[in-house]
Amino acid sequence: MFNPQPVVSQVPIADDAVGIVIDEALTDPQALVDLSVRHRAAFAPSQRNAFPGLELPLPQAVLDRFGECFAQHARGLLGARRTLSAAGRLSMVTLMPEKLSPIQRVCHRDRLAARADECVAAGVLYLFRDEALGGTAFYRPRPEAGDIEARMQHWSRIDNAQFTRETGWPPAYMTQGNTVFDKTGELPARWNRLVFYDGSRFHCSHIREPQRLSDDPARGRLTINLFFVCRPVARG
Repeated sequence: MFNPQPVVSQVPIADDAVGIVIDEALTDPQALVDLSVRHRAAFAPSQRNAFPGLELPLPQAVLDRFGECFAQHARGLLGARRTLSAAGRLSMVTLMPEKLSPIQRVCHRDRLAARADECVAAGVLYLFRDEALGGTAFYRPRPEAGDIEARMQHWSRIDNAQFTRETGWPPAYMTQGNTVFDKTGELPARWNRLVFYDGSRFHCSHIREPQRLSDDPARGRLTINLFFVCRPVARG
């Protein structure tokens, strides 16, 4: 399934952080696209998160293989030493900007670690050839933004009209900095590219051309999204 000799690199996503990029990650990425096409009717909106599209859980055997790849190539470089749990899904971003909820119009971070002695890493495998569908961008709250957690909680409770009035931002996928966040970096999409990064950093899909989105796995922004709760490396 995995290329025994992938091209692995570290790409800065902020002054103090890198993403791990694995190009030519799979020996047969088209097989996952074909699988998604066959199971297209099983994709459904998430009931557990704010993902702006459709999802299909990964079989455990496939998730385990991705966990092995994460441990081999990225876990230590991201400051983690042991994987406690993992989750993964096939995903397609499908919503047009006018259909996005407030929390889908801003970046987010993955808050799966329930304890102070846990950390979370995330991964994305890009399974589309149209690079204009976008990779993953990273952000940092601006110092003058105040309590960012309070802002995020507030935005999760209000409707689109109020969000637009309060922020002045039109309905759109976030692709650049604004009055609350500065953009710090980006991992561009590429066919058969697998990226891993610190999930606690604010990030989102970098979708500048939403008119290209589709719910057809053969044409749309098909990805595998991965999440790993880990023990962090002990700091001396």
